[in-house]
Amino acid sequence: MKVKTILVSQPKPENDKSPYFDLAEKHKLKVDFRSFIHVEGVPVLEFRKQKLNLLDFGGVIFTSRNAVDHYFRMAEEMRITIPDSMKYFCTSESTAYYLQKYVVFRKRKIFHGKLKLTDLIPLLKKHSEEKFLLPTSDILKPTVPETLEKAGIHYERGIFYRTVCSDLSDLADVYYDVLVFFSPSGIKSLFQNFPEFKQKETRIACFGPTTKLAAEKEGLKVDIPAPTPTAPSMTMAIEAYAKKVNKK
Repeated sequence: MKVKTILVSQPKPENDKSPYFDLAEKHKLKVDFRSFIHVEGVPVLEFRKQKLNLLDFGGVIFTSRNAVDHYFRMAEEMRITIPDSMKYFCTSESTAYYLQKYVVFRKRKIFHGKLKLTDLIPLLKKHSEEKFLLPTSDILKPTVPETLEKAGIHYERGIFYRTVCSDLSDLADVYYDVLVFFSPSGIKSLFQNFPEFKQKETRIACFGPTTKLAAEKEGLKVDIPAPTPTAPSMTMAIEAYAKKVNKK
């Protein structure tokens, strides 16, 4: 079966430089985007049950832009003024720069790693006198607390937002040759929206071992896994598969 149409379970890229657009043009494919999950903020009343005081912490660890947004949303809704002395530790430079949306960048103590949480550990250890807050979703990769605890970082996790399944009812009668997933939550959303979903001729692409495992637990056959030694990105894996089946 040739591949002509692909649905990527993520929001459409904001610029034209996405490798998906290159893939579509190069191989004459129709690539659509649709987020299967979205984020909702935890209400203040629910957050209070966690018994966390934002001002009890001297530093905040941000692993995503969503964490940044909902940390400052919560502060605003609770009418808490975050002091200028607060230290921010971000896993990536792009997340650090995103803080400019909420704080005057040059006046704040902002630190960032290259991309991984492990990059932040030496910086966090330099400020070991601080107690850190980790704003997260209700879903958190176990490697995050494991990394912090292994390094002896004094922190508390706060659930500021949750990941929920999007309404995909408008896709009920739409068929794609390939469905692309990046998280177990995306697989969950597929079956929550379409409990009777049958794979049939649809090819499933999964990024990461946990996503692949979630798909297989639902009885799906994963035709396009990534990353692999020959295809470190999802687009490279799809391209290799499309080349193989489309030349027949």
